[in-house]
Amino acid sequence: MQIRDYHPDDLPTLKRIMVEAFDGVSIDQGMQKEFGEINGHDWQWRKARHLDIDADRKPDGIFVAEIEGQVVGFISTWHDDEAGIGHIPNISLVPECRGKGIGRQLIEYALDQFREHGLTHAKIETLEQNAIGNHLYQDVGFVEVARQVHFLAEL
Repeated sequence: MQIRDYHPDDLPTLKRIMVEAFDGVSIDQGMQKEFGEINGHDWQWRKARHLDIDADRKPDGIFVAEIEGQVVGFISTWHDDEAGIGHIPNISLVPECRGKGIGRQLIEYALDQFREHGLTHAKIETLEQNAIGNHLYQDVGFVEVARQVHFLAEL
C-alpha cells in the first residue's frame, strides 16, 4: 500500500468510496430516514458534497491510499495554525480493505503531517454507531472529549 497526494481526477472515485463507507454511520442518512430526501437530494449526494468541501478548502490535505495502482481509500485533513489543531473531516476505505491496518496508516500519515506542520493536537469526529471508527481512533491515541446531538427541523 502506498499513500500519495490527491489529484482532482480522484474526486469521483473518492466520493464513491466515501458514500459506500458511510452507509449506516452518516448524519445525512439519519436526516433522510426522518425527513426523506431534502431539496431533491438523497443522503449520498449530501455526503459526497462533504468531499467537495474538503477538496475546495485544502486539496493538498487529502491523501490517497493505493494498492497496485488501485485507489482503495483516502483521508482528508486541514489545520488551524493559530489554534495548533489539525482536523480530519473524512476517512474512507473500500470494504475489502477495512480491518487490514490501512485506515490506521492513513491516520498516522495525517498525524505525521500535522506534527511536521508544528501542530500540537489533532481532532476527528464520529458517530456513536460507528463502532469501527470509535475503536480505531482511540487505538491510535484519540481521547473522547465530548458527545454531540444533531437536530434537524423542517422549515
